[in-house]
Amino acid sequence: MNAIQNFLASRPDSADTLEGIHNWWIDWSGMPESIIITEQALHQLKEQGVIRSVVIGNREIWRRV
Repeated sequence: MNAIQNFLASRPDSADTLEGIHNWWIDWSGMPESIIITEQALHQLKEQGVIRSVVIGNREIWRRV
């Protein structure tokens, strides 16, 4: 959650898919964790009102509120 919030603090207009966030927004310092970790973080941040998601076509896009 911190990595996502830090990324958005420095790039507030960013928006991406779960996969994009997992692969490009988070510095895993080696082998990445499971994508499920990123998905759970996104949902927690959404519950806290920090980010929101929109569906465009068949893709869910995440961005700052």
